[in-house]
Amino acid sequence: MEAQMDGTFHIQTGVADRVIAILAEQAMLEPSQIAREARLDALGLDSLGLVETLFAIEESFDVSVPFNANDPSQSRFDLSTVGALIDGVEALIAAR
Repeated sequence: MEAQMDGTFHIQTGVADRVIAILAEQAMLEPSQIAREARLDALGLDSLGLVETLFAIEESFDVSVPFNANDPSQSRFDLSTVGALIDGVEALIAAR
């Protein structure tokens, strides 16, 4: 999280950084190699890697990602890009 001048924290920066760190760990990349515009399927994650990424996100942020591993095309969660994943996680956190 990024500290602001008034001592508060900018949550979105922390969320983005943590999601990127999780993706980097699963894809065996450096966080600096992962851009918000990157497509998740271009990161080299297989289906198991994607599921492990989602489990790590759920654990890290105490949220439940609406993802159907048996039929990913029917999921109500946008996993097209890194930015879409970050936006989705931020929305889940805000909805708690």
